[in-house]
Formats: sequence, C-alpha cells, structure tokens
Amino acid sequence: MRQSGMLIALVLLLGMFQIWTGGDVLLPRNITNVILQNSYILILAIGMMVVIINGHIDLSVGSLAAFSGGVAAVLMVDHDMSWQLALAISLLVGAAVGAWQGFWIAYIGIPSFIVTLAGMLLFRGATQLLLDGQSKSPFPGGFQDIAQGYLPEVGPDTNYHNLTVLIGLVLCAVVVFFQWRSRQQQRAYELEVSPFNLFALKCLALVAAILAFTLTLASYRGVPVVLLILGGLLVVVGFVMRHAVVGRHVYALGGNRAAAQLSGVKDRRVTMVVFINMGVLAALAGCVYAARLNAGTPGAGNLFELEAIAAAFIGGASMSGGVGTVLGAVIGGLVLGVLNNGMSLVGVGPDWQQVIKGLVLLAAVGFDVWNKRRAAT
Repeated sequence: MRQSGMLIALVLLLGMFQIWTGGDVLLPRNITNVILQNSYILILAIGMMVVIINGHIDLSVGSLAAFSGGVAAVLMVDHDMSWQLALAISLLVGAAVGAWQGFWIAYIGIPSFIVTLAGMLLFRGATQLLLDGQSKSPFPGGFQDIAQGYLPEVGPDTNYHNLTVLIGLVLCAVVVFFQWRSRQQQRAYELEVSPFNLFALKCLALVAAILAFTLTLASYRGVPVVLLILGGLLVVVGFVMRHAVVGRHVYALGGNRAAAQLSGVKDRRVTMVVFINMGVLAALAGCVYAARLNAGTPGAGNLFELEAIAAAFIGGASMSGGVGTVLGAVIGGLVLGVLNNGMSLVGVGPDWQQVIKGLVLLAAVGFDVWNKRRAAT
C-alpha cells in the first residue's frame, strides 16, 4: 500500500511541477539531469533499505562514500593506476569496512546506531587525512563515464537514440512476460487472479510508462551509463531479496528476530552479509559521486546517509524492520529527487526545501505508524 501510494505520489509530483514550471520538469534534458543528480543517493537507498529491513541502521554511508571516492582519487591521480583497478580496490575497501562494522554489530552485540555513528566520524576524519584536506583531480575519461557517460549511438539517424529505443522495447517484452508468468503461476497454485481485462489494462499501463520514459531519454542523449548500473542493482538485489534464501532470512530477522533464530536462521551471518552489501554500495556511490565531480573531495558525502534513510522510509520501509522493497527505496529516492529538482526550478529557497522534505519524511513514517495501529485494532 505504501509503495503504491508513493508511486502515485511521484506521478502527481511530476504532474504538479510540470504545470507549475510551464513544462520544464518533463523536458528530456531535465529528466536525465534528475537521474544523474540522484544516482548516488539511489544506490545508497537500495543498500539502506536492506539494512532497515534487517532491523538495523547505517549512519556511516556518507563518510564511507567520501572515503572510497578518495581512495579511488589517490590511486588514479597520485599512483597513476588504471581506473578499472582503482574502482575494484575502492569496492573492496567498502566491503572490508562493511565486514568490520558488521562484526561489531553481529558478533560483539554493539547496536548498529553506535557502531555506524562511530564509523561516520572515523571515516570522515580518515578522508581528510587521506586527501590531506585537498581535492584530487582530474580522472581518466573512462572513470568519468561511470557518472557522466551515455550509451553510444548506433544505426541510422532517426532523431532518437536507437539503442535506447531498442532497450525500451525489450524491457516492455520482458515486463509483459513476467506479468503473464506470474499470473499463470497463481493459477497453477489455484490462487485468485485479477480479471483478464484488469490484467491487460495493467500490462498496457506498464508498457506505456516504459515507452514514454525510454522515448524521453532517446530524444536527448539516450540511456546514461549510471542508469544501467542502477537497473542492474535493482534487478539483482530485488531478486535476492524476493527469491533467494538469504533475502527471506533478512525479512525474517527484521520481522521477528527471536522467532527467526528459533527457526534456524543464522542471524550473525545474515547481518554480516547485509553490512558487507551496504559497504560495497556505499563505495560504489562514492565513486559515482567522485566521477560526477571529476574530483575526490574531503567534503563529499555530506548528509548522504540522511538522504538515503529518508528515501528508504518514504519508499515503504518500517521503523521496526521486516517491511520494504528495493523498488520502494528507488521510488522514495525519486520522490526526493523530483522534489529537489521541481522546487529549484520554481525558485523555492534551500531553507524551505529542507522544511518540505522533513515534512514529507514525517508524513511517511507517521503513515507507517497509523497503519500498524489500524492493523492491531
């Protein structure tokens, strides 16, 4: 219910700002800018959603993103290392930090709030020491393409980015196939399915939304590379959370830790996996941010953790854990991104932007509490 509500809210926000700005919000260039400007927050939101579902919180992701971006910058600028190797080492650093924090939480028993608060301070200071308080740049073109690049042009001149249109058509076919397969599986298990007319209308709406989005991108410069990264993360992490054993264990521990432990779920191991995943995604977000700036800076990642947490809660996470989806985190991040972008276009000041975003977060969490109380009665 929360996820569907946020999706409707996202559409309404786009429509409202489209009217308010005289059509500027849905311009192809602006849609692409919204994706590029919020890509690193969406990456962090995916990992943060998994952490919150598991019943924990991670306050260190912004500092870890800055530190990982700084590691990549030092390796490429000071040591002339290839960008591929520098990126791989940065991701390994993120995994190591995630494992280190996960150890204190899972095996020593220190609350995640305290461990990650310590990590936030530690890695913010470590970033300053690593970069010696200075920015390091420039980066190789291949590394910059992670956050600034687009898929290449192929085929004849059609006034659209042909490869993007092809990807959109393939994505439509895949979505319709999985919708149909899910319907057939429900029938095989003798579960109730929606009427065929409603099912067809749903598929038609999904296809129309995908085509509208891909044609918008294709009319500008095509699919950004970072959007492919986000799509891959959404598919892989979403599949693991819905269908893999470890994903079901994450939900079980967040929903009722004691019952999950009695059922044989290895809670320490699962918690370690959750924080390692968060560490890798924080490092990836830090590299994407550094690539977008074309510099590793000591002040990078400031307040990223709050944006990621807000995106997760707006997207349907529950304070008590055990509830939420990866897609919901992305929708929540896009709601914040569209709010920022739309308010900037209409001239709302940064102070009022913070006030409005705070009210949106409060409303999302309040709705979660209201739902639980209604269910209890």
